[in-house]
Amino acid sequence: MKEQDSALWQMEEAEPIDLKALIRKYLRYWHWFAIGLIFSVGAAFLYLRYTTPEYNISGTILIKDDEKGPSFSSEELFAELDIFQTSKNLENEIEILRSKSLMQRVLGELGLQTSYFVKGRIRDVEVYGKNAPVKAIISQLDSSAYEKSIVIRTRGNNFELEEEDEAGNINVFPYKLGQQVERPYATFTLVGQPNMLEEKEIIIQFHDLRILARDYVEKLSVNPVNKDASVLQLSMVDAVPSKAEDILGRLIEVYNREAVEDKNQMAANTISFIDERLSYLTTELSDVEKDVELYKRRNELTNVSSEAELYLEQASEYNKQIAELSIQIDVLSSIESYIVNEENEFELVPSSLSIEDATLLGLITKFNELLLERVKILRNTQPNHPMVQSIDEQLANLRINIEENLKNIRRGLEITLKNLQANSGRFESRIRQVPLMERELLEINRQQSIKQELYLFLLQKREEAALSQASTIANSRTIDPPQADEIPVNPKKKIVLLIALMLGIGFPFSIVYVKEMLNDKVSEQRDVEKITATPILGEVMHSEVKDALVVAEDKHAPITEMFRLIRANLHFATLGKENKVILITSSRSGEGKTFFSINLGASLALSGKKVIILSFDLRKPRLMQDLRLKNNLGISNYLVSEDLSVDSLVQAVPEVPGLYALGSGPIPPNPAELMMGVKVQRLIDTLKKQYDHIILDSPPVGQVADAFNLAPYIDSTLYIVRYNYTFKEQLVIAEDIYQQKKLNHPMLVLNDAKKRNGSTYGYGYGYGYGHNGNYKNYNKSVLAR
Repeated sequence: MKEQDSALWQMEEAEPIDLKALIRKYLRYWHWFAIGLIFSVGAAFLYLRYTTPEYNISGTILIKDDEKGPSFSSEELFAELDIFQTSKNLENEIEILRSKSLMQRVLGELGLQTSYFVKGRIRDVEVYGKNAPVKAIISQLDSSAYEKSIVIRTRGNNFELEEEDEAGNINVFPYKLGQQVERPYATFTLVGQPNMLEEKEIIIQFHDLRILARDYVEKLSVNPVNKDASVLQLSMVDAVPSKAEDILGRLIEVYNREAVEDKNQMAANTISFIDERLSYLTTELSDVEKDVELYKRRNELTNVSSEAELYLEQASEYNKQIAELSIQIDVLSSIESYIVNEENEFELVPSSLSIEDATLLGLITKFNELLLERVKILRNTQPNHPMVQSIDEQLANLRINIEENLKNIRRGLEITLKNLQANSGRFESRIRQVPLMERELLEINRQQSIKQELYLFLLQKREEAALSQASTIANSRTIDPPQADEIPVNPKKKIVLLIALMLGIGFPFSIVYVKEMLNDKVSEQRDVEKITATPILGEVMHSEVKDALVVAEDKHAPITEMFRLIRANLHFATLGKENKVILITSSRSGEGKTFFSINLGASLALSGKKVIILSFDLRKPRLMQDLRLKNNLGISNYLVSEDLSVDSLVQAVPEVPGLYALGSGPIPPNPAELMMGVKVQRLIDTLKKQYDHIILDSPPVGQVADAFNLAPYIDSTLYIVRYNYTFKEQLVIAEDIYQQKKLNHPMLVLNDAKKRNGSTYGYGYGYGYGHNGNYKNYNKSVLAR
């Protein structure tokens, strides 16, 4: 058996692929493909019909960055105010735009802690803005309301609120539009949109803005348009385009507003600090000027002595340097007193003004940046938040570092001042002759000059800071406002339909492929030709008639014509040879041997021949039963008795003139041994003299060896193969009979052919006899009688 399986596998593997036959095989299941396409395309249309479409909403903004191109902002006009000089990093701006705190502020301003859905038969549709029939004005929202849904049914100016309690019970409460609704989870007022107060069922959902902001940040995409430009594209995919457009538009607006607020807050703190210092300096300068006026009036002085002009010129340079150092020391003292003051603990440190020290400038800048970050965080969190406490600790450390740095700078300036004063002392001996009044007046003028220069310096810086505050502009400029695409991105109609078509074709294809791959039965003629070289005589189509006899003189059905065609092919196949005794056998029971024997005999009888059918299947006889004849006496009686004659056992078939039948008789206990007796030959020889054709309906050779006992008496063998019933491996038996010549002149007949077996239907057409189809098809005009 293993050798037969191996041979079967090798024959199937060696067969080249016939594309036309393969296509024809699948076309036989066209109705499967049609059903698959109908279901898949129908499911696709239902999916597209009831799936909420999602649209892509995008817009572009320009980040004003000096590094990416020329900028003409007002900040360039005040380069000396280093606190207003900023260098923007595009990646930092992207992170700011995608920050949860910024998104939470946007959602809060738009009032998106509530969503509205119009209840539908299949799915609920979210409505937004003017399309929402009602709007809930939230007064108080508890955390228990988050992700809670309530149903509103509007009836004119009244509505019913339907909610589910913890026990799962549905409760209904009547209210009026505009009336405050107080529930344990929320307090809100429901107002109706104009012209939209018809009766509707609306679902309201409450959201936690923190979770909602996180969800929208995940959907938000911020990417540079290209690496050489500071243009960002903001995009988002959402089922409600108008809501996404509002979110992106408000996001850009809030981003610009926060940037302007940060700049204005820094400028305002600087102006406040300078105003405070100017107030003190105005008083001090006024006092000094009064002292000069009083001193000159008391001493009646009008001009400086000409005798000291030469010495004063030499000392003027030192005095100038001493004045500049004094200004710097005074500025440092002012900043130090501002830092030490506890009231200014969380206020921006003013600019270092004329102090050109990189370390001090870096510390102050870092201090102000952290302070601004603290202000941003406090908008959404409490002061006891760990992040705020961390920033407070850093600010305290920076304040200490600034104080230490200020002290170090001041000590250095004081040392320099002492050196200058020492050098200036060299000229004191030269001016000792200057009148005491002149010298005292000079000291007073020196103090006046210092105060006046400091006053003018601070006044100039105040004007610059005020002008910078007035001309503060946003960090970005909108190039393309957020706008939704007209075609939804999800679901993609073409892709869904393409997938549906692929599934509609692929699923039936895979089923057919697996079915054919697992099918171990003969399903088409090619299966037979692959395994055995036994000639194929013809095929018999499937019969829907329950009667076993389908061939009659007045019948012209396709199956009747196919038997006539087999009769003609049999004539050509045995041309020039005696063909009286025809053995009908098969691989297994149920392949239609008896049916074929009856109708072949009828077909031969209709051609004017005298034909007899012998029921040599002594184990499971069906011939006489199918012909509706008695089977009480038959072959088994003749083989065991010496008194019975053949003529007494033969019965005529009334429906077909010239057709006779000899039944099997009672089932014997030893049919194989009985068929080996000499009386079988005597029976055949007797019938040969009386009949033109003898058809032997024998048992299947694949199950019992009875048919081989009849081999010496037969002229030809018709081996019945039934479509979708005979196993492919059983064809090896037919090949063995053909190759080993165990039975005379074996030929195959393919029974029970249907369209799915690749059979050609039509009157007068069939397969001609030949070795693997060597003969061409014969049509009615040649073969049919």
